Amino acid sequence: MFVAWRDLRFARGRFLLIGAVVALITLLVGFLSGLTGGLASQNISSVLAIPGDQLVLAKPATGQPSFASSTITEDQAAAWENASGVDSVLPIGITQSRGESADSEGTQGIALFGMPSPASPAQETELTRLTPSADDEIGLSSGAASALRAKTGDTVTITGNDYTVASVGGDSWYSHTPVVAMTPKAWSDANKRVGGTGEATVLAVTGDADWATIASDTDTSAATVVGSLTALEAFKSEIGSLGLMIALLFGISALVVGAFFTVWTMQRAGDVAVLKALGATTSSLVKDSLGQALVVLLLGIGVGLLAVVGFGSLAGTALPFLLSPLTTLAPAAIMTILGLGGAAVALRSVTKADPLTALGSHR
Repeated sequence: MFVAWRDLRFARGRFLLIGAVVALITLLVGFLSGLTGGLASQNISSVLAIPGDQLVLAKPATGQPSFASSTITEDQAAAWENASGVDSVLPIGITQSRGESADSEGTQGIALFGMPSPASPAQETELTRLTPSADDEIGLSSGAASALRAKTGDTVTITGNDYTVASVGGDSWYSHTPVVAMTPKAWSDANKRVGGTGEATVLAVTGDADWATIASDTDTSAATVVGSLTALEAFKSEIGSLGLMIALLFGISALVVGAFFTVWTMQRAGDVAVLKALGATTSSLVKDSLGQALVVLLLGIGVGLLAVVGFGSLAGTALPFLLSPLTTLAPAAIMTILGLGGAAVALRSVTKADPLTALGSHR
């Protein structure tokens, strides 16, 4: 690393410039990753909290299953309950509506979840703990409580009926609207008032059964909780577009770092040839060049990460922003690997440097 450290000291301006570019790209990637994670959480967090090995949706005549259009009939629910290998079936109704309280600024968009309490404590989640015990009560997620400006004991009006807030739980969202939990009967009545059938939207099924066969026999579709996320209309398009932007930024980072070190390595081709003439091995020169790139990348990415954490903490108060290892450390690791890959492409002039050139054989 002698030559690498010498270059870093001698050409501080150039390396500070590329370090600043790496830091800026890290900030862009990290901020976009955090925004993607925050948007995804506000889209799917309630679905991920549904307890079950498989989520069963109605199978449409054409197209893919969808939470928005799924309606599970009583016969289909009974068939799943009586199927071999099925331990429990939890029918859950989901519909989007609006609600208001005495202190809210007009009506607010909410997602109504109607579900019974789980049969087993092992199935309790942040979502199921919101379920009230009485039909005239509701449980609010923290987002719903904030939007409606309501607390335990307050009255909230939903679809023309008044409900008492029995509890306020954690953060739970469905398609970017905060969750409000109701009893199955209360949800069925509310769903009918907004034009629905009052029947469950999805079945949360646990057990060890032949899921595909039962789904085929009942004209339904069964998938794991994660696999069922594609049934949310906005999820694929939203995550797909933001993911493409992140991928493009990763590609740009590899291209920028690779271009910089390609030019830099070409400029010091003579020095590399002299080192080879003096007995330096190709492997040692490769390690020297990659070590130099790694130092620049770590410094630039480190500064970028600090900026992401700082700006992300501020943005989280106004935007759906998620700060986690998945949105900070994971992109940083990928950028480091891609940056080293780009720098490795520039090593041709190191591995092909001719010692005779440094000794004047061209004269």
